[in-house]
Amino acid sequence: MLVEVCANSLQSAINAQEAGANRIELCSELAVGGITPSYGLLKAVRQKVSIPIHVLIRPRSGDFTYSEEEIKMMLQNIELCVDLGFDGIVSGVLFSDFRVDLKRTQQLIKSAGNLHFTFHRAFDWVVNPVEVLPELEAIGVDTILSSGQQNSALEGIELLKVLSEKSTSVTIMPGGGIRNNNIKVFKKAGFSAAHLSGAKFSKTLPSPPKVSMNSSSFLKDDEIAISDLDSIRQIVKVVK
Repeated sequence: MLVEVCANSLQSAINAQEAGANRIELCSELAVGGITPSYGLLKAVRQKVSIPIHVLIRPRSGDFTYSEEEIKMMLQNIELCVDLGFDGIVSGVLFSDFRVDLKRTQQLIKSAGNLHFTFHRAFDWVVNPVEVLPELEAIGVDTILSSGQQNSALEGIELLKVLSEKSTSVTIMPGGGIRNNNIKVFKKAGFSAAHLSGAKFSKTLPSPPKVSMNSSSFLKDDEIAISDLDSIRQIVKVVK
């Protein structure tokens, strides 16, 4: 069984390799489901890690519907990953009604060229996942990462089994809440790959800071925070 580790830093990637993982999905900010890593992180991991590395292409947190400008940024990031010699791309695009945007997703796949393409956990939002499966196969998706549309892959294992049985070319890769105490369930069920972070918190400060830099008000799936034109205009007017 292939073990893919979702690594959010250089050290995470190095640890995954040393622990015997077969592959890495490189991203930043696990707390929001992951976003595209920085250029510096991409270069550092590419230089220090030899096992296959797939890169998450997601320009921001929130939903998986993207503007034309965001798609352009995603395509540029894929081009960068191709140039840097990475092995795969992890991405995908939806419409606001939770249907897969096949045209835009295919744009990303085409840009990735010969790189392996994983349709990420946006799949867990799609309507009629079993019907979507052959459509994703037809546009060239290699792997689907999914928790079976539940909070954890263990809870969603029945749908994952159905998808795996119906797949003709795509690898169904369970991900979400997979740990050493339940990984055997997925191996026994016949899955050929599994996705996990294997993360553990490491204390970096002797005590919590006085002011937190985390803001839960920004953590939304159905809204994104954008600088407001009128609000900023009013503030600028006051100070000018």
